[in-house]
Amino acid sequence: MSPALGAGTVGDLDDSVTVPSYTRDQVSRGIVHFGVGGFHRAHQAMYLDQLMSQGEALDWGICGVGVLPHDKKIVDTLTAQDGLYTLVVKHPDGRREARVLGSIIQMLLAPDEPQAVLDAMTDPATRIVSLTITEGGYLVNQTTGEFDASDDSIQHDLEDGAVPRTAFGFIVAALTARREAGTPPFTVMSCDNLPGNGEVAHKMITAFARLKDPELADWMEEHVPFPNSMVDRITPVTSPEDIEQLTKDTGIEDAWPVVCEPFTQWVLEDRFADGRPQLEKVGVQVVDDVEPFELMKLRLLNAGHQSLCYLGYLAGYRYAHDVAQDPLFVDFLLGYMEHEATPTLPHVPDTDLADYRTTLIERFANPEVRDTLARLCAESSDRIPKWLLPVVRHNLEHEGQIQRSALVVAAWARYAEGTDEQGEPIEVVDRLKDRVSAAAAKNRQNGNGPGLGFLRDEDLFGDLADDPRFASAYRASLRSLHTRGARETLEHLVGG
Repeated sequence: MSPALGAGTVGDLDDSVTVPSYTRDQVSRGIVHFGVGGFHRAHQAMYLDQLMSQGEALDWGICGVGVLPHDKKIVDTLTAQDGLYTLVVKHPDGRREARVLGSIIQMLLAPDEPQAVLDAMTDPATRIVSLTITEGGYLVNQTTGEFDASDDSIQHDLEDGAVPRTAFGFIVAALTARREAGTPPFTVMSCDNLPGNGEVAHKMITAFARLKDPELADWMEEHVPFPNSMVDRITPVTSPEDIEQLTKDTGIEDAWPVVCEPFTQWVLEDRFADGRPQLEKVGVQVVDDVEPFELMKLRLLNAGHQSLCYLGYLAGYRYAHDVAQDPLFVDFLLGYMEHEATPTLPHVPDTDLADYRTTLIERFANPEVRDTLARLCAESSDRIPKWLLPVVRHNLEHEGQIQRSALVVAAWARYAEGTDEQGEPIEVVDRLKDRVSAAAAKNRQNGNGPGLGFLRDEDLFGDLADDPRFASAYRASLRSLHTRGARETLEHLVGG
């Protein structure tokens, strides 16, 4: 049996595995990170490891913090492995590239050692606090867009003198202590996959601070930067088979490796309080304005996924890579991206959009990632309004093409009916499941063909049902899905 991965065994690994070339004893903490999941370890921690391998950023080591009870497993696992773990890049041809990363130098479980977390955050050496706490972790009220102070998870931290339990609580407590001690503030850097992540973090954390200490909130507004970033890398959940395959291929006994696709991108706004790692040296795009890159991703990658998932599922596919290897579906997706999405984008600096579109197809078609269409179809009421409908509205206003987008919306309506074209049940996963399913159930009840009932939900679609051009395209698409099915509908659209 191979020895477990750790500082004492990493030097004995097979030559095929890349290991840290830097002396980890010389790495000191510069970042405290909340939410050490697979994405963080495949993305931010990976970039820092690459930078350290160039002999730089050795004072930007990461202290990872878990704040939820289930974080105990990752804290215990990485602590036992001295912060080391294996990143396995899954190439489309089946090749797997393993690299042991060493940029995480410490792990703390906040419920067990809150003072140690605060000590790390108030240390002047810590100059960045970064976050991957998921979209829900920002406590945004989905109706008002404001901070949801009524959320159960935050109630304790709002009490006077409370020992923090949440990332928000720790950040505000640490900034309070730093301000009182005359220590410069740290930068709060969101790395979550949501639009305007820095702006969201700024708005919500400052709102929390204002409830605790209005004067501190005013100070934060002036002194604490929250840079925006756009992050991108498909990182599936690590399976037991992934762990077994890694041991078989390399001899590494890693209790929790990370698997990911080859592609990675990080666009980061250059706005920091007290320095930053020189991440541009390892491919990070450090820019003044992240928004063009965000829109590119939202309207090409994210909406591109929606363009495939419903139609693919209805046609009988279950995995993204299978749909993305079907020339008919690829033609449709490329048509959407080129003729409908791309004309709505501002100039994206240093980016070849044709190459980006082609790369997306290659990424979607990677059979090693095994992304399910069911996952891509989930939570559509959150996704379609944010990702696809801005494309529709722009093209309606500028007399652009809308036919493919209308078909995607119709395909969502058809998917929400709850059965596929083979009569098999579909499990609709959506926070508004009852509402969208009830509307979709009436799709076939109009004797003159599909009505517009599904589009009449103004919270989701605004006034699109009242736009004659879009309404006509939507109804024709839904009628075709009912009578011809997804594949024949696509053949008619692509061929016509």
